[in-house]
Amino acid sequence: AKEHKAMDDALRRGDMVVTQAGIIGKVVHLREDGEIEVEIAKDMKVRMRRVVQVLSKTEPAANS
Repeated sequence: AKEHKAMDDALRRGDMVVTQAGIIGKVVHLREDGEIEVEIAKDMKVRMRRVVQVLSKTEPAANS
């Protein structure tokens, strides 16, 4: 449970994730209520609470 919470807390926009249903998508919005919006196809977004796996992480923005 601790590992899953850490994974959820580290999510950022642009991360590629897998849902519990096996759907792969890109995180487009992190909501304050703990939900995330994931784009699963062009202009098709779903809201969810739980991600099973993070496939790829985006790099943090460079401090200029």
